[in-house]
Amino acid sequence: MNQTFRITPVTFVLVAVSVGVFALTNWSSSEGLFRTLLIGEPEYSGLQQVGNGEIWRLFTPMFLHFGVLHIVFNMLWTWDLGRLIEARRGSVFYGAFVLALSVASNLAQYGKTGSPMFGGMSGVVYGLLGYVWGQGFGRSDLGFALNRSTVVMMLVWYALCWTGLLGPIANWAHTAGLIVGVGWGYISASSKK
Repeated sequence: MNQTFRITPVTFVLVAVSVGVFALTNWSSSEGLFRTLLIGEPEYSGLQQVGNGEIWRLFTPMFLHFGVLHIVFNMLWTWDLGRLIEARRGSVFYGAFVLALSVASNLAQYGKTGSPMFGGMSGVVYGLLGYVWGQGFGRSDLGFALNRSTVVMMLVWYALCWTGLLGPIANWAHTAGLIVGVGWGYISASSKK
């Protein structure tokens, strides 16, 4: 993706907030912040806190990361794919799209597992990948392109995560993000014919 990008403030803010939250929740005693960013606290049932007005919990798990490799890889993909989409579709679309991906991914993960103990930008990243991939189905004129090896590598990683060999992974978040991203990208590209 050697392309010239215009300023992409939403991507910058997503990376900056994620890195800041990572530093605060992993290298200091900010358990309160960590718990506030989960989709729900373990001692509550269901999405009771969201129902009580804590709406931010639907998307804030995307800012939680559980190790250096987790944050590094998610931020590299967010930077690469996010800047591409934000440059092509604009900051308003991109910001709304990231929020939609985050909510869909987080609800899928929580809905399938019942546990609020997950986080990371990877559900969003798979949605971004899916969007660019979906845009590219037969539409090179839209300015979205992924190297085939990138798609293969991401799909192999996706499958490997499902094996359980890599530890606890938010696989349902990855799946929801990928499905929403591919669908949205394909429909968007099809509507421009």
